Amino acid sequence: MVTTYSVWMIVVVLFVVILLANAIRILREYERGVVFRLGRLVPPDGVRGPGLILLIPIIDKMVKISLRTVVMDVPSQDIITQDNVSVKVNAVVYFRVIQPNKAVVEVENHLVATSQLSQTTLRSVLGQSDLDDLLSQREKINMKLQQIIDNNTEPWGIKVSNVEVKQIDLPQEMQRAMAKQAEAERERRSKIIAAEGEFQASQRLSDAAKVLSEQPSAITLRYLQTLREISTEKNSTTIFPVPIDLLKPFLNKD
Repeated sequence: MVTTYSVWMIVVVLFVVILLANAIRILREYERGVVFRLGRLVPPDGVRGPGLILLIPIIDKMVKISLRTVVMDVPSQDIITQDNVSVKVNAVVYFRVIQPNKAVVEVENHLVATSQLSQTTLRSVLGQSDLDDLLSQREKINMKLQQIIDNNTEPWGIKVSNVEVKQIDLPQEMQRAMAKQAEAERERRSKIIAAEGEFQASQRLSDAAKVLSEQPSAITLRYLQTLREISTEKNSTTIFPVPIDLLKPFLNKD
């Protein structure tokens, strides 16, 4: 039969096991524990780990914090740009906890707080920019977002390393308008290039005319070259070159 002594020994052993289970904690390399003793941080800063952590049962309470980089997706936000264009923009924020005690004490939930702050900052910053800036100066906007979010999360012991605007969704009407604008721009460039080509060609022709006027024999050579080019083609065209000098008396006659 089980004696009273044996029962008490079993109870004591179970009690000791429970105490040890509550007193021993093992934290991974990327984890830290913020320890509170009777509601106050354990000196000097309350941060323990990694490795084996010993707690005083009932008296000590530990909050586990991960130091790994968190990749947070900012939901799509409806934004009206400074030039009154309605767009939808989403982004991604990269951050990590560098001071676990502040992440626990200074804010209730650092993940939710960072997410909400990122959404409001995204709407505020992009609402102060024009559509052209959103499309062409994305790197500058990313840096501005990162600086603002990082400054606001610093009291929480959080370091924001990068912010990237992922996608900008434009209305169908704006997409068609931008397509027309791009087509008009390409047409304008093609006309400018053609005009520059005509201008350069006219300059070359003017230079050639000056050379031919200084060397009359060059005109005859040009006539012969033209006849040679025409003769290579199989046609029935007959050309009789007439020197301009023969027509000058008639042209100068009043």
